Amino acid sequence: MRTDRRKRAPAGVVVVTGSSGRVGSALATAFDAAGWEVRGVDRVPGCWTNVRADLRDQRVRRAAMQSADVLVHTAALHAPHVGRLPDEEFRAVNVGMTAALLDDATRLDVRRVLYISSTSVYGHALVPTDRAVWVDEQLTPLPRDIYDETKLAAEGLTADCDIPSVTLRIARCFPEPLPVLARHLLHRAVDVIDIATAGVLAATHATVTGTFNVSGPHLFHREDCLALHRDAGAVLAGRAPDVFEAFRDRGWPVPDRLDRVYDSTAAANAFGYRPVRGVRQLLRGTADEERMSDTTAVPPDACPTPSQSIPPHAP
Repeated sequence: MRTDRRKRAPAGVVVVTGSSGRVGSALATAFDAAGWEVRGVDRVPGCWTNVRADLRDQRVRRAAMQSADVLVHTAALHAPHVGRLPDEEFRAVNVGMTAALLDDATRLDVRRVLYISSTSVYGHALVPTDRAVWVDEQLTPLPRDIYDETKLAAEGLTADCDIPSVTLRIARCFPEPLPVLARHLLHRAVDVIDIATAGVLAATHATVTGTFNVSGPHLFHREDCLALHRDAGAVLAGRAPDVFEAFRDRGWPVPDRLDRVYDSTAAANAFGYRPVRGVRQLLRGTADEERMSDTTAVPPDACPTPSQSIPPHAP
């Protein structure tokens, strides 16, 4: 499939850092499917990784971005590394490497930058008082650890660089047990395929710049925040009785309280982001698996060709 598409002129050249990771590989897959030539850079092997090297090496950065149109920067140290690696390493990788990439991208006339951040940067601002926190871009980040601090610092570097840029603050998207994932998809998680779709949209809407939350198709509204903090189950039963009953039928605990709801309205308005892989899709996928014993799932971190489908329950 890729060979056939390469016979046509590509939409452009996109460099994806962290291309062997969960988010990076999903973004690379989506850009490839949209007709882009993908150059992947990572320290570990992966099907989208053309160059295995450390991006702190200037020669690697400049070779990767030569004649590139778009830089998609996902490579970073993440929250699980907090406490395991020194703070200086976080600053060197998440801030220093980002600064160096942006500087080289500017020198090499890269036209657009997409930086992948995290809703974790909101930090202490996510803690509720008497109601669930409605998390849109107007909420002021209050970092709680070195991961949050360095991701927020890298966001600032991206916003201040001379290249038109977009930062996506992506919600929780790693694999979890199905009952836990279903709960999180109600209000604070996103499917990695929706992230990839958002990335391509943000990169190709040339006039859009700024910082945007990217989360799932959640069921709640801003006016639900007080009730969600007091009796989330009742709100869920009112907003989505089918989902409420599906939780009960499967024996999954219905949350009695929710602390936050992520809002992606700004991304929808700016570049047409419309997440589709939410809790209903997960429930539908698990029901299909229960009915079809021969269903074969594609592992979440596999590298499907564009002709392959990824099952609805992939987290």
